[in-house]
Amino acid sequence: MTGIAFEDFTPGTVIEGGPVTVTEAEIVAFAREFDPQPFHLDPEAAKATFVGRLIGSGWQTAGFGMRLLQEHVFRGATSMGSPGINELRWLRPVLPGDRLGISVRVETCRVSNTKPDRGFVGFAMTVLNGDGERVMTQIFTVMFPRRGAAPLPPRAVSRQEVVPPEESDDVEMLPFLEAAPIGAVRDLGAHHFTPDAVTAFARAYDPQAFHLDPEAARHTHFGALCASGWHTAAAWMKRLHITRGRDVAHTATSGPVPQLGPSPGFRDLRWLAPVYAGDSIRYSCALIDKRETASRPGWGLATHQNTGVNQRGETVFAFTGSVFWQWAPEA
Repeated sequence: MTGIAFEDFTPGTVIEGGPVTVTEAEIVAFAREFDPQPFHLDPEAAKATFVGRLIGSGWQTAGFGMRLLQEHVFRGATSMGSPGINELRWLRPVLPGDRLGISVRVETCRVSNTKPDRGFVGFAMTVLNGDGERVMTQIFTVMFPRRGAAPLPPRAVSRQEVVPPEESDDVEMLPFLEAAPIGAVRDLGAHHFTPDAVTAFARAYDPQAFHLDPEAARHTHFGALCASGWHTAAAWMKRLHITRGRDVAHTATSGPVPQLGPSPGFRDLRWLAPVYAGDSIRYSCALIDKRETASRPGWGLATHQNTGVNQRGETVFAFTGSVFWQWAPEA
């Protein structure tokens, strides 16, 4: 594995790479695990949805972007992780057979003020399909070691036995967006990150040493095997759909169920602390804003604030997202 350092990046440099070809089997497999919406699962069922055809999950597109980033920008090496994503936009659906590539511009480079062994590199990345159309843009920061600097010791990780959480049976009525109260919070339950799941996700989307190999991870600044940030985000989506599934069944007993559409993107995603193999993260979702859309009659756009908290009560994950949500029942 080649090395990569902070000094290898210069503002204004553009790095391109790819392609990776997206298969229908990959789209469906990811959806079954993390994002089981009809327009990700089944070409026939997708025809009757907001989207009208089978498309890849946006979270999977982010994962493909990460795979290409690690291969071409990190040159197959391991960074020191990312504190988060300033903004991500899903601009065009990813379809079966699409060949995805990336164009990444180095925006900023700065040395850490508090940890002299590392620096922060700001990137602007565009993911393009085989026709050169933009499917996703992302503005984000990554940490890299400084060449020649003595590394700080790895983080001391105190492991404790965590019992995987039992699935809740709580239910709530699902409102149409017009009637949904601002400030409403939905507990999404907890996801347990097993070592096997952590490494499997990393092999597919984020093959960095601290996600792949427990022994190698011990010698990184994380100090132990930890989940990809995109795995943490995908698990939020998984918990959202598990919880929503119960709420859909409950709501359907007494009336129509509001549909969800795709998401145009999110902002201010923060990975605030590592999610270690064996951790359980409890997620929540709060509605913070809503508006009816003029371009899609009968639909609205919801803005939601989301968090993930580990078994020690530490907030490890947060972001502000948006999603199309059916505004009112059909007349």
